Amino acid sequence: MYCTRCGVELQENYCYCFSCGMPTGKAPKPVSPEPLMRTVYDRKIAGVCGGFAKYLQMDVTLMRFLWIVVTIGVFPVGILGYIAAWILMPSEPVRVYTEATMPPGAQPCV
Repeated sequence: MYCTRCGVELQENYCYCFSCGMPTGKAPKPVSPEPLMRTVYDRKIAGVCGGFAKYLQMDVTLMRFLWIVVTIGVFPVGILGYIAAWILMPSEPVRVYTEATMPPGAQPCV
């Protein structure tokens, strides 16, 4: 196998060209972040903390704790920020599952 950019010969298991850094066909696809949306399924009040936690790929409980710390530390910023995010962030769409697309271990409603 040869690099399509610089022409260096590569072994079949290489993901990137060691000379120019060009990804080969075996390179992992880049992960695009999910859009920032309020969660429907992980909400306590409006889903703002759940949406930020999902977007930043962190635990939702830690996000809620950090939001409480900011609210207590800088009172108007936490409350006004939450209200602004509630208004400005779109809500994620409701997921509808069929038996074929149901997550593993989930039980269908009867």
